[in-house]
Amino acid sequence: MRHEVQIERIDSIIEHRDELSELLAAVVQDGASLGFLPPLSHAEAAEYWAHVPAPEVRLYIATKDNRIVGSVQVHLCTKPNGGHRAEIAKLMAHPDYRRMGIGRTLMQTAEAEAKREGRSLIVLDTREGDPSNLLYASMGYIQAGRIPDYAMSADGGLDATLMYYKLQLTDLEIAAT
Repeated sequence: MRHEVQIERIDSIIEHRDELSELLAAVVQDGASLGFLPPLSHAEAAEYWAHVPAPEVRLYIATKDNRIVGSVQVHLCTKPNGGHRAEIAKLMAHPDYRRMGIGRTLMQTAEAEAKREGRSLIVLDTREGDPSNLLYASMGYIQAGRIPDYAMSADGGLDATLMYYKLQLTDLEIAAT
């Protein structure tokens, strides 16, 4: 029997560090632009995860058949003038589990978390040309701009990044209407 994907918020990576490190290394090796270049060693990936989550960072994992197959982060802005916004970061689905709706489900979960936290503006960025651009557009994200030569790719080329945003009503705003 095949199990459905389960989404869970985790507040500690201790028991998940190895699997999260394997996930990050796999998606980077597959070409994802997540701030790293391939090959990404297990030690480098583990070092990254050592700082996640944090009080202002919510981490969600997607599991299928008792294996971590995706993750997403919601970064809550802590600046005095940014209490209304959140940033989506490091959305990833394992290459063996793509096209199963994991990314969309994780994004919906991240949006719901931002809304629960009273965040009416969500921002994110992604490399121009990546398949994630189609996902974000299909979910109502609006392209706000393009920054050329933003991130280096594995071949040494420089790629543009696209900035997206989405406005959403919070529960407090809905109650006031």
